[in-house]
Amino acid sequence: MELRDLRINYGKGSIQDGELPENPMEWIGDWLAEALSASLHEANAMVLSTVSETGSPSSRVVLLKAFDEKGFLFFTNYESRKGRQIVHNPAGSLLFFWPELERQVRIEGAIEKAEAGISDEYFYSRPLESRVSAAVSPQSMIVSSRAELEKMHQDYLDEHPDGTFERPDHWGGYWLLPNLIEFWQGRRNRLHDRIQYQRNELGWERCRLAP
Repeated sequence: MELRDLRINYGKGSIQDGELPENPMEWIGDWLAEALSASLHEANAMVLSTVSETGSPSSRVVLLKAFDEKGFLFFTNYESRKGRQIVHNPAGSLLFFWPELERQVRIEGAIEKAEAGISDEYFYSRPLESRVSAAVSPQSMIVSSRAELEKMHQDYLDEHPDGTFERPDHWGGYWLLPNLIEFWQGRRNRLHDRIQYQRNELGWERCRLAP
């Protein structure tokens, strides 16, 4: 089959005009809960896009670890490519895609570092070997081989046999603070539902977009 012939006629859900909540954050919570209850693989996975100092975008999948009225929390190496981009340009976007539910949520906003206490709490909750990887990995930098990475990991374990060490300064959390959120529900005949919320000085303003 040719790629151009691949298509799905969606029809698992709908968004009715009379059902639109005032607060998009509550709606995201509902959709995420449905994705989790359906046991979707890594339902908290989201595509994070950042922009370089020169305006070049890049994207990768990260995991949502918490969210509230403030925004969306994820963790990474501050010295990684995305970390360096955030320093120069804090604009970012997130994309959740749950194909089994024929849904996606697109989020735009500014990114800022999370409080040290939040980063500490999550770091120390992680399994030992995940903490070691965070401590030793020069994320996004060139390494000579897989063997080099594994040796760095094992050497660090050998240096800390009791598994006790502090969160490294180069690793922690970020919040994406949303100013635009769009909900997408697949519909038949490509007449998809798209509901957009944009933040203003009074709260959230919503509208329906053409698919």
